[in-house]
Amino acid sequence: MTAASFPVAGAPLGTTSLLAYIPSPPQGVWYVGPLALRAYALFIIIGIVVAIVWGDRRWVARGGDKGTVLDVAVWAVPFGLIGGRLYHVITDAPTYFGEGGNPVDALKIWQGGLGIWGAVLLGGIGAWIACRRRGIPLPAFGDAVAPPILLAQAIGRIGNYFNQELYGRETTLPWGLEIYQRVDANGRVDSLAGVSTGLVERVVHPTFLYELLWNVVVVVLLVIVDRRFRLGHGRVFALYVAGYCAGRFVIELMRTDYATLIGGIRVNSFTSGIVFLLAAAYVVLARKGREDPATLATTDRTRVEPEDTDTGGDETGSDGTVTAGAPPESSAEQKAGPQKSGQQESSTQEPS
Repeated sequence: MTAASFPVAGAPLGTTSLLAYIPSPPQGVWYVGPLALRAYALFIIIGIVVAIVWGDRRWVARGGDKGTVLDVAVWAVPFGLIGGRLYHVITDAPTYFGEGGNPVDALKIWQGGLGIWGAVLLGGIGAWIACRRRGIPLPAFGDAVAPPILLAQAIGRIGNYFNQELYGRETTLPWGLEIYQRVDANGRVDSLAGVSTGLVERVVHPTFLYELLWNVVVVVLLVIVDRRFRLGHGRVFALYVAGYCAGRFVIELMRTDYATLIGGIRVNSFTSGIVFLLAAAYVVLARKGREDPATLATTDRTRVEPEDTDTGGDETGSDGTVTAGAPPESSAEQKAGPQKSGQQESSTQEPS
């Protein structure tokens, strides 16, 4: 945070304001020759990596195979990025297809704009495809990766900080965020790819930061609740969705940036409310308890099914594979076997 005098756009010439506010980064894009390094993309990638690494550890702890999360991510991440972009473009259509808009800009995902609900929806479809291919239950997989996904969202919000976006109305609170004027190399105002001039245009609520902190709180709560009550069958994932939507609903009420409205209410507020109710209903109605770890192993290796654990004649090796032995005889057959053998021997010894 800074505590310094700075010129404020619109203020009388010569006046300054002495307040402690959070400064925005001077830029969000750095150029190395023709290559543009974007903070927004960087933090999304970091979030994905963190989610895969932590998610894999949680999946293995629940009984799954190591490496499964990465395999599923190969499907889920591309689907999620497409879904997130589609949701953003659909709910902000006038920006791209309205007067003065450029439809080609809808493809420029590097400029920001991902709707989390679209990302979760299509990402979930991609995960479902991958889980079916590996023969594992999607709800159990969702429970393992829910906290890591939400942590990845929190990390991604740092990219919004560098882009000077997703902020709220103006404020004089000490943790207000300074929004700088940025210009490109040609002197044109460019809030995304430009560099700060040092001129503070406004001081606003850092709603991206509020969401980041809320996400971290929900992540901690999910881990605690999951350990305490041993949740399964998709209930951890539903709690993640419900918790995120509750916070997002409140934060949306603080934002003043452009958004599509329905009856004077931001479309994201409607989405948050509806999805929250659906997720809460799932938590209440879903099956209680947690899946048997033996059912979470993938089908590409032999494993012992729960109903086969008492089968005689089979031996389980240290690597988890099953060596089939001779089928067990029933107790009646075991008793009758020696008796029949004895009768047969005595008959052969009788004189003719």
